[in-house]
Amino acid sequence: MFATPLGDDGAVLRPLEPWHAQEFLAHMDRGREFIGRFIALADAVVDEASSRAFLQSYADKAAADTARIYGIWTGGTLVGGVLFRTMDLRMGTAEAGCWLEPAGVGKGLVTRAARLIIDWAVEERGIHRVEWLAAAANEASIAVARRLGMSRDGVLRQSYLHRGERYDVEVWSVLAPEWRAATA
Repeated sequence: MFATPLGDDGAVLRPLEPWHAQEFLAHMDRGREFIGRFIALADAVVDEASSRAFLQSYADKAAADTARIYGIWTGGTLVGGVLFRTMDLRMGTAEAGCWLEPAGVGKGLVTRAARLIIDWAVEERGIHRVEWLAAAANEASIAVARRLGMSRDGVLRQSYLHRGERYDVEVWSVLAPEWRAATA
């Protein structure tokens, strides 16, 4: 099975697939309120059928080369993930994102995993611009964007309706030449 180490702490990154539906649901159940503070993923995966459907939608998008989803495991337990919510190879753009349950917080897992997938997108797939969108109140996600060397492009005011509240969304990005210069 494909698994990429995220360092010497035993954490690994590997594709999340429909057969992970039970494990993905258990992960969501452990972190539902924490994960759901800023993203709708926790509200979309509420039972095994919705878990399988969500992962199948990403399997279909991966087959169409328009998105990808990966899980982060520590000690054999799924604790979070990173994804390309969108990938447009013709335009050379992708939107990356992440989520973590509390057990994965504060270990640099998302930053390390996002570096791997962004490097793959830029170097293997020819992506020119990787975007990172985060609710302005989501300080942890914005900190990841900064650690990845992204630039803040701007704020989409009250553009995201989540659980009945409107959030400002910060748009961060890194361009392929900037990524290559930073990783050289």
